Amino acid sequence: MSKPQFDVLVIGAGLSGVGVARYLKVRCPGRTFAILESKSRIGGTWDLFRYPGIRSDSDMHTMGYAFKPWTEARAIADGDAILRYIRQTAEENDLVRHIRFGHAVKAASYSSADQFWTLDVEHEGEVQRLTSRFVFSCAGYYRHHEGYLPEWPGYSDYRGTLVHPQFWPEDLDYEGKTIAVIGSGATAVTLTPTLADKAAHVYQIQRSPTYVVSRPGEDVFANRLRRWLPDKLAYSITRWRTILGGAQRRKRMAANLEGTRKMLIGAVAQALPKDYDWKTHFVPSYMPGQQRICAVPDGDFFKVLSDGSASMVTGHIRRFTATGLEMEDGREINADIIVTATGLVMESLGGMNVEVDGQPVDRSKLLIYKGFMYSNLPNLVYFTGYTNASWTLKVDLVADFACRLLNFMKRKGYSQVVPPATETDLQNVNSALKFISGYVVRAAARLPKHGKAFPWIHEQDYFWDRKTLKRGKVDDGTLRFSHGERVALPAGQLADGGMRDAAE
Repeated sequence: MSKPQFDVLVIGAGLSGVGVARYLKVRCPGRTFAILESKSRIGGTWDLFRYPGIRSDSDMHTMGYAFKPWTEARAIADGDAILRYIRQTAEENDLVRHIRFGHAVKAASYSSADQFWTLDVEHEGEVQRLTSRFVFSCAGYYRHHEGYLPEWPGYSDYRGTLVHPQFWPEDLDYEGKTIAVIGSGATAVTLTPTLADKAAHVYQIQRSPTYVVSRPGEDVFANRLRRWLPDKLAYSITRWRTILGGAQRRKRMAANLEGTRKMLIGAVAQALPKDYDWKTHFVPSYMPGQQRICAVPDGDFFKVLSDGSASMVTGHIRRFTATGLEMEDGREINADIIVTATGLVMESLGGMNVEVDGQPVDRSKLLIYKGFMYSNLPNLVYFTGYTNASWTLKVDLVADFACRLLNFMKRKGYSQVVPPATETDLQNVNSALKFISGYVVRAAARLPKHGKAFPWIHEQDYFWDRKTLKRGKVDDGTLRFSHGERVALPAGQLADGGMRDAAE
């Protein structure tokens, strides 16, 4: 049996990948690893998105790493500050030398005979092959090379400047211009107040309203605490205060959805002038919790709507025109620039093709195991965050468990671990995300699924994950450990029923 080049290959050098690599280096010293990053820089999402005003929509005391205090004054931080934080983490832990920039993973094949993965990695137009005992996928949940763009009639007729936030031009001059921002999510409510600062006017055009809540940009409690206590202690206290407070709010919301709905809408009405038509623009048709609530720091979004530098337009777009947009109700919106803040294209495992013992895997038929592994994929851990809390809270827990898993296998002499699922387990599957957001609904059919029972189902619950991942046993009877047992995939999990394309 040949030996792999690495013990672990980490895919992605963003917030997750850098954090996971730090856990790996500290908790599993002596393990060989490399980080494969498709872009030329560290940062992932926070390097890719460069539109004006980009910021976190979670507080950085929980979106920061458990091991590295967030010490800046703003808790709802801008993208540059988050990028600095990620880069500092990489530099402080000597991780940069482990990163292979410009390395895009295209395919991964596992061999139980060899008990390692072989990755096809594209670099400078050539495909390299790298081998590793384990793969840690920190590739995120969406396609970095593609943003979602609806098909609008007349789209090619528009003669102004079209911009998608995922690919914002560095040299875009919007000062004194009239801008139409299409969208109602976090990106749109971030762009509108930022662009309004320099633009002649900003129209935010939404098909339907969403819930928007104002939050303080700075955490006064955290900033005061740091004056008296060491950074690590102050950070830990603030972190737990925020975690517990968030859990209590979600519990109260779930117990009284109608009351929460009235509270959220009422707060918006109070933040806007008395004569503002908030009933048209800020009363969603769905209940709280079905989509992510947009947080705006210090009410900046409501301020530009109040002073008239930005306007809301709610309704359906009939078509693009040479000078802007025509709405279905006949209104015409003329704009020098149209920003299509229309969402992401969700993806699993970075979109790479996967094989196990020569069997091509259909990623849409995979079952999610406890929120960090996939059915019948050996020696692979994936890292994604919460939809109802900060991303990194989950990543920290999974990274800690993944290191415990590696150390357990080393002690016991195991070389392979797999969450085994049968054909029966693959029946009666459901979407793993309960959101009704457009980007979720569009991708649901091609993403991994929930099964009907534990361990193929998990909730977005930090305290449950903390119990099962941080304090639970590694060998809890649901994982199968071996020295290279061949993996027989259920037919329902195979791509095209296991038949390869004749052209291949």
